[in-house]
Amino acid sequence: MIRMVKTLTYYDEIADSIAKAQADSIAFYITQIAKAQTDSITKSAALNNSIAPRDSIPYAARNFDIEKIIQINSKEDIHQKRCDLIQLLWGKDGFPHLKQPDKIEEINDLKYKYLKNLKKIQKITINMDFGLHSIAYLFIPKKSINKFIIYHQGHGGDFLGGKNIIGTFLARGYTVVGMSMQLLFYNRRQIITTERFGPLYTWRHENFLRTKDKHPMRFFITPVVVIVNFAEKNKFEQIDMIGISGGGLETILCAAIDDRISFSYPAAGSLPLYLRSYDWGDWEQYHAEFYYIANYPELYILGSYGEGRKQLQILNKFDNCCFGGYRYKMYENVIQNKLKTLGKGHFEVLLDDTHREHKISSWALTKIFQKLDE
Repeated sequence: MIRMVKTLTYYDEIADSIAKAQADSIAFYITQIAKAQTDSITKSAALNNSIAPRDSIPYAARNFDIEKIIQINSKEDIHQKRCDLIQLLWGKDGFPHLKQPDKIEEINDLKYKYLKNLKKIQKITINMDFGLHSIAYLFIPKKSINKFIIYHQGHGGDFLGGKNIIGTFLARGYTVVGMSMQLLFYNRRQIITTERFGPLYTWRHENFLRTKDKHPMRFFITPVVVIVNFAEKNKFEQIDMIGISGGGLETILCAAIDDRISFSYPAAGSLPLYLRSYDWGDWEQYHAEFYYIANYPELYILGSYGEGRKQLQILNKFDNCCFGGYRYKMYENVIQNKLKTLGKGHFEVLLDDTHREHKISSWALTKIFQKLDE
C-alpha cells in the first residue's frame, strides 16, 4: 500500500510537471509572437526618432482635466487614502509592521561572486497565506554607507536580470535586496488549495487568493513591507526602492502605502489608466477595487509626499513593451503642482531615449545617482 501511494504521488508530480510545461510553452510562444510584432512597430518608429503610433496620447485623453480624478487636497486626504488601502489589503489584521522574515540563511551563489564590494549574501524567506512564499537575496557590502535599497525585477523572473543594477548600488556601499514578482521564479508554487474554488494553479489564478477580509493584492505588497521592517529594525538611515516593469509597479504601490520608503524609482511600470490604449498589463495593474480607492495619479502623490521623499519615474521613449512616448506630459506637472500645494515631497519623470528596450539603462542609472548626489 505504501509503495502504491508513492507511485501515484510520483505520477501525479509528472502529470503536474507536464501540464505546467505545456502551459508555460504556449504562454512563451504567444509572448514571443506579440513581442516580435511590437518590436517591428517600435523599431520602425525609433529609426525616424519618432514614437510608435500606439504610444500617442489617446484622443479621448487629449483635453481631459486630470485634476477631476484626483481627490487629494490635504495631508488628511493622504492619510485617509493610505488607511483605506491598508484596510482593503489586510483587513482587521492591519498593516503588518511587526512581521519579520521567517528565515535568513547565508548562502554562496556563484552567479554573484564577482560583484564589487560584496561581503556576503543571505537568502531571506517570507511565508504568507495559502503556502505561498517570497524569496529575496540580501547583498551585504564590505564597506557600507548604511543605506538600504530594494531592487524588484518584476515579471522578468530572476532578479539576476538586474545584476548590473544590484552591483552598481552595492559598489557604492548600499545594502541591496533583490526580489522577484510573486508567483514567479523562486516564488513559484504550482498548486494551492482554496476554500471556495478547490485546487488552483496559481500562475493564472492570483485573483482568487482571497480570504473574507483580505485582498489578493496583498501578496504583491506584503513581502516588500516585511523587507522594509527588516531594514528599519537594523537601523538603516535611508530605505529606497527601484524596480523595472512589474517591479516598477510594485515600487509605485509600496512607496504609496509605506512612507518609510524615502526615494523610489519605478521604471516602465505604469501610466494612468486613461492614457493607456494597448498597454493595460496584468490583473494587478487595473484591479478596480484597489484603484478605485487610489488611482495612479493619487498613488504617485502618495509615493512622493513627505519630508525628504522623492519619486523619479523612469519611462523609455521607445519602449518595446509598454508605457512609451510622451503620454507622461499629461500628468507630470499636475502631480508636481499638487505636491507644491501640499508642501512636501518631489515627483519627476525621466524620459530615456537612449535605447529601444524594456529596461533600466546605464544612462538612467547615471541620472539616478546624479539625483542622489544633489
